[in-house]
Amino acid sequence: MSQENLRLLCPADLEGAVELSRLANWNQTIDDWEMLMRLDPQGCFAIELDAQIVATTTLLCYGKRLAWVGMVLTRPEYRRRGFAKRLMQAALERASDLKIESIKLDATADGQPLYEKLGFKTEQVIERWFRDGQSTISAVQPALRAVPPPLEMDREAFGADRARLLQELASRNPPDSAGEAYNFSRNGARCQYLGPCVARDRNSARTVIDRTLQASPEFSWYWDLLTTNQSAIDLAKESGFAPQRRLERMVLGASIAKNDQMVYAIAGFELG
Repeated sequence: MSQENLRLLCPADLEGAVELSRLANWNQTIDDWEMLMRLDPQGCFAIELDAQIVATTTLLCYGKRLAWVGMVLTRPEYRRRGFAKRLMQAALERASDLKIESIKLDATADGQPLYEKLGFKTEQVIERWFRDGQSTISAVQPALRAVPPPLEMDREAFGADRARLLQELASRNPPDSAGEAYNFSRNGARCQYLGPCVARDRNSARTVIDRTLQASPEFSWYWDLLTTNQSAIDLAKESGFAPQRRLERMVLGASIAKNDQMVYAIAGFELG
């Protein structure tokens, strides 16, 4: 019988990691996995068994203030063996060693009972909204104005310094900016992904979001938003999106100051 091996992910594991997210019908691409491994290589955990990656969990640290748990995945035929619990414990041990103040994650209904047993508590509800691709492509494609996002504004909204993440996302697809707002987008395995989007007012958010969507009207889109931001919900409805999934945003440790009213789209369930 093969021996289970809990270890860090390495570049040779990328194909197996992408297969896990594909089997779960998640939207992450190989670029997303590579980005996580670049941002926090010591926080990307896996269990290897039978010469393959059968389970993963990632911990992305935003300084000492906040760490984000994501990519809690297990191959279907290896579930109910306690692999997710073991990987979560490894991630939490790393966070403890680093003296991280707060740990968060976005929990599916399947994962929530495990997280509750580990001490996580629901902070708020988060929703995925979806818009199918449009049949008519605009004759004029608006030019997006790519500029670096204002990091101080982002820290106020998110509650922690995620400059390295934003730099990584910008290297893949520069953000659009208008007034006091910015918006990213990126390719996904199933749909284009909208976000993160941070804005001080609804009109600025509408401008950058509309320009992003109008630039690629033929694509289907995911938009993950906080239900505490009614303006974001209203914009999603006006843009032709409809709610598709609900997750629980959960926290372990200290609460941190943030501003949900500035968050019009999150960066991703695995990123915060």
